[in-house]
Amino acid sequence: MTRWLLFIPLAVTLAMGVLFWIGLGKEDKDALPSPLVGQPFPSFEAKALLSGEAISAASLPAKPMLVNVWATWCPTCKAEHAFLNQLAKQGITIVGINYKDDDAKAREWLKAYGDPYDFNISDPDGKLGLELGVYGAPETFLVDSQGTIRGKHIGDLNTRVWQKLQPQFEAMK
Repeated sequence: MTRWLLFIPLAVTLAMGVLFWIGLGKEDKDALPSPLVGQPFPSFEAKALLSGEAISAASLPAKPMLVNVWATWCPTCKAEHAFLNQLAKQGITIVGINYKDDDAKAREWLKAYGDPYDFNISDPDGKLGLELGVYGAPETFLVDSQGTIRGKHIGDLNTRVWQKLQPQFEAMK
């Protein structure tokens, strides 16, 4: 009579395993909400990667733009770079933030793979990235002409992702 009680822990463990397995597929891995959406781009003091001149949030262009967080140590950044070059050729304004990287390596990288950016912000210690809530590279922010963050994408920017983001970007014009 009490032998069946021995199977209760096994049944409970199996039930928990099934619920865990079902729950794994439910999350939306593309949705990490940013508290900065709808907020102004954070103020910052930094230097331009190529020229070394001092820049700040006032240096950002007063037009819709993509702000792309990238690094030479990031393999996904290399994968998205060709697509960023295509967007730049289409006239999309892109500002880069070189995140937690060596400036000399970043300049060499841009020379080797092309430079789609209007300018790059050097962020070697990740201070600006921290202000933006960056999880890692690459991340891309949609910023309107008033300097307000309108959207954020974590991961590489590619044709499939751009098809989703482009209407939002076009609406900012």
